[in-house]
Amino acid sequence: MGKQFIVETSARHVHVTQEALEILFGKGYELHPKKYLSQPGQFASEERVDVVGPKKTLSRVSILGPVRPETQIELSLTDARSIGCTAPVRESGDIAGSGSCKLVGPCGEVECPIGVIAAKRHIHMTPEDAKEFEVEDKQIVSVKVDTEGRSLIFGDVVVRVSPKYALAMHIDTDESNAAGCVGNVMGEIVK
Repeated sequence: MGKQFIVETSARHVHVTQEALEILFGKGYELHPKKYLSQPGQFASEERVDVVGPKKTLSRVSILGPVRPETQIELSLTDARSIGCTAPVRESGDIAGSGSCKLVGPCGEVECPIGVIAAKRHIHMTPEDAKEFEVEDKQIVSVKVDTEGRSLIFGDVVVRVSPKYALAMHIDTDESNAAGCVGNVMGEIVK
């Protein structure tokens, strides 16, 4: 077995701007960390919003912090279809021409003409990790995941390299369910 890294399931969530946060929760509002995530400085907040599509609403969707320069809604393709939204598969931050929805909080609503995506599966790495795994930023790789009865190889995995990252692969709930991911799951790059 080669070098491995943890494979984490990233459930549906929302990133908001400070302006959107204040519309949703009130003037001067700040996010309250509930659980810190594997990526340094990132956290799931106590705050939740409803994501409203043309067909249905996803209730109590977690906001991840800290606030971002642009509002972004990350859904699985199943989630997006269920509420009637378009969710192109994109890297985080690439929201031009993406799907639309409405966010509803306790104090207000935010119309999002763009921002709904299905996050492209990816591996966060430091420059040192990338050197060890012999990959580069933005390189597309395949990752083998061994699970009980549902092992598979994920193609089209983008490597994201930054000194601000911690080594971990992120997949959405559809992908996690397809691979039968339960508990600590490890991945290995197979080029």
